[in-house]
Amino acid sequence: MQACRLAVTDIACQRGDRLLFRGLSFALTSGDALHVAGPNGIGKSSLLRILAGLLRPLAGTVDQGGEIALLDERPALDPHQPLGKALGFWQRLDGPADNETARLGLAPLGDVPVRFLSTGQRKRAGFARLLGQGAPVWLLDEPLNGLDRDAVALIETLIGEHCAGGGICVIASHQPINLPDARRISLGEYQP
Repeated sequence: MQACRLAVTDIACQRGDRLLFRGLSFALTSGDALHVAGPNGIGKSSLLRILAGLLRPLAGTVDQGGEIALLDERPALDPHQPLGKALGFWQRLDGPADNETARLGLAPLGDVPVRFLSTGQRKRAGFARLLGQGAPVWLLDEPLNGLDRDAVALIETLIGEHCAGGGICVIASHQPINLPDARRISLGEYQP
């Protein structure tokens, strides 16, 4: 995996007239994981969108090295296509990386339209897409929502393997996540 980095310096985020957070700084390098915690509406998803380059910060800077992949509640899979075709579309664009559908328990669902998948199946399908991208920097927004206990353990393992292989992972979640070496910040500490 290519070396990667992600650093934010004194960033602030405003949505509408509401200042969500300010003065946030951190730096991550290959192998690091960061759990961004806080209640709903505090700006966790907005932070990930800033890191992905989809939203401009009100203040501060973001410096990144390495391709970024964002997984949020919209897994970017055509709901009308069977899962296999929906993932195949992205695999043609992303390259031949293994999306590990068997490991994710999705192999038997290849002919099921994405719109008929359960919440947990769609979440695991999003991870299949993420794995197929081969990006060294993962931005995960509430990655455990809708997953049963076994799927949670699998996702925690995948994140751990990604970081052990030199990747970076930023996880925005109000749920606890079992990543012993992850740093943790609470956006509540950065509110105005």
